Amino acid sequence: MPDVRELTIDEMADAWQLGRLAFGADPQPPPLPAPTSRTTYGAFDHAGRLVGKAVDLHDEQWWTTRTVPAADVAGVAVAAEARGTGVARALLRALLRGANDRGAAVSALYPTTPAPYRACGWDITGQLRTLDLPTAALPRHRPEAPLTVRAGTPADLTAAADLYRRVARHRNGLLTRTHPRFTPGDELPYDGLTLVEHDDDLVGYAGWDRGRGYGPGAILTVQDILATTAEAARALVGVLASWHSVTPKLRVTPLPGDAVSAQLPLEYAREHERDPWMHRPVDVVRAVQTRGWPNHTRGQVTFTLTDDLADWNTGTWHLAVADGDAELRRVTTAADLHLTVRGFALLYTGTATARTLAENGLLRHTTPDPSALDLLAAGPPAQLIDYF
Repeated sequence: MPDVRELTIDEMADAWQLGRLAFGADPQPPPLPAPTSRTTYGAFDHAGRLVGKAVDLHDEQWWTTRTVPAADVAGVAVAAEARGTGVARALLRALLRGANDRGAAVSALYPTTPAPYRACGWDITGQLRTLDLPTAALPRHRPEAPLTVRAGTPADLTAAADLYRRVARHRNGLLTRTHPRFTPGDELPYDGLTLVEHDDDLVGYAGWDRGRGYGPGAILTVQDILATTAEAARALVGVLASWHSVTPKLRVTPLPGDAVSAQLPLEYAREHERDPWMHRPVDVVRAVQTRGWPNHTRGQVTFTLTDDLADWNTGTWHLAVADGDAELRRVTTAADLHLTVRGFALLYTGTATARTLAENGLLRHTTPDPSALDLLAAGPPAQLIDYF
């Protein structure tokens, strides 16, 4: 088995080279990130050569108005000659243990191939979909008082980040964007920033890149777009529609079910890209007790959980949910419900039900109806709109 440990600053160049070869990245490495914002693990062979690496991003996620500490996984790469030898599993085991030690509760990642991560307890729980729409099909709308539309500046990025929090905090799974990589800089991260204000309060924004040309292939790419009211969403979409004569195509990654999505003519949409994302608990007790739960949900259920990679999660647990809070405690009584860690992830994110898990082998039960475990799936399905 490889030797896995946290990499030092002096080893980051070798880690970058490993990732560059794996993902075909630019040969020029970027500036080193803040060391307090992530932990990079490296796997070394018997000769001391770096043969694998993985990054734990010290993120937080919103879960029903509460922040849940996360270990979001990025940059997993294994040298070609070492693939299939257990390097990735050893890296992920070390990453989970380190994440647990620092207090993380959940983990998400975007896989290049899902199978190795499924074998380590993650499962696909959602998809990040980027859509193409004909700009000419967008509804044209001119805002009326008290709404105003103006171009934003770098000084407005803080207000945009606050609006994002207002939209994201009552949902499940979205990043809090408090990680240093989201810190506003001195320049706009897009070509343009359009703001919609109501009596000087920001109620909608869109960050967009103009792209090149003005012929049939020209694309207006919206990097970030959110609104807190239907009127603000209509105003933003109206501004995007005004580009129809020079950018025939709009490319956007909408937040499903939000105010902006309701104004887009999604019946004309074509999928440009689809990125599945995966989820798993780091620590099941923290995952349950740090998140918010729907206020109307009440119940109790006992189940046994098996987690081969993070053995601190293995055992029999009693879950109780009431009044927006939940408690998970270890018990010694027998349980009729036997859940895998992948099944836990699918329930926790609202992706599956107990019956569907039983059908695909992620839940075994000795009762006629396993639906009591649907308590773990209470709340809206988890979402992600940030790629990492």
